[in-house]
Amino acid sequence: MGTMQIRDVPDETERTLKARAEREGKSLTAYLRDLLNEEAATPTLDEVMARIAADEPVPYDPDFVRETLREGRR
Repeated sequence: MGTMQIRDVPDETERTLKARAEREGKSLTAYLRDLLNEEAATPTLDEVMARIAADEPVPYDPDFVRETLREGRR
């Protein structure tokens, strides 16, 4: 597991994060680790758009739509 160190964090930011961590019953380290893990797990808009662009296009014609609806009702 890696180690990170963040310098030059404004005092007000540090106080706010410490208070939030305390309200959740966590250490500042645990609170920040959870925030970082959540951020890393959330895809960026560019990543989402790239996934959509990589998807196979869905054919659209009336016969295809009718057939798909029929199959879905079975």
